[in-house]
Amino acid sequence: MQTFSEFIFKKGKVVDRNLRLAWLSHFNDGRIAFRGCPMDVEKGRSYFQRLLPAHNGSIQESLDRIEYIKAEDIPDIDLYMDQVTTFMESHLKNTTRNPASDKILTKTMINNYAKNDLIPPPFKKKYTKDHVLLLIFIYYYKGILSISDIQVLLEPITDRFFKNGKAYDLSRVYEEVFGLEREQKDVLKADVEEKFRKAQNTFEDAPAEEREFLKIFSFICMLSFDVYVKRLLVEKMIDGITDRRGGDKRIKGKGQEEK
Repeated sequence: MQTFSEFIFKKGKVVDRNLRLAWLSHFNDGRIAFRGCPMDVEKGRSYFQRLLPAHNGSIQESLDRIEYIKAEDIPDIDLYMDQVTTFMESHLKNTTRNPASDKILTKTMINNYAKNDLIPPPFKKKYTKDHVLLLIFIYYYKGILSISDIQVLLEPITDRFFKNGKAYDLSRVYEEVFGLEREQKDVLKADVEEKFRKAQNTFEDAPAEEREFLKIFSFICMLSFDVYVKRLLVEKMIDGITDRRGGDKRIKGKGQEEK
């Protein structure tokens, strides 16, 4: 029979798309395993100090390493499609669940975004800095929102700030909202730690052989509920934008993109 450690760290590894975490498992005799390797209790008690990623850093350090593409790092010259996809791959590859195989952006995706008015069409087959900024927004949004909702959300941003020739341009909007991540990191770290602590206190009366898996399951459920509620709020706000604009001009259908 497969052990819990083998289940968690080989088949059931829980991986967050951005943080790439693997979880700790507690053996019945009080030892702790990190990626299946026993560790002493003293080291294990500080559980967040033994949550992956690659260099055995803490979850706090993992969050601190999350960076967005700064507007100043995007070339000011217009780019061909191949150059755009290369730029996005080089800067966002490590944010994917499977960096070795996952694609950040493909030519088909870009063509579909332009076809469905998520981004303006290219100028003489070239894409501007503002095009790249919109593609970055789309990349982060599409993990939680439908393509049609992204269209509703970005259309007024594009209309007002895309290549507007003013000081308050799309780069300014982009830096303002992405800059908020700095203050959100501490809030996020505290929230994740609190949820993990609560999960560790669940299922105390469960069978011993099932207890640790159920604690992991409890933690996942709390994180998932948090995402679910926030997504509902975002969707309600997007519906409000649609109502104020007078009608639903969104892309019909489920909004699934081709890769």
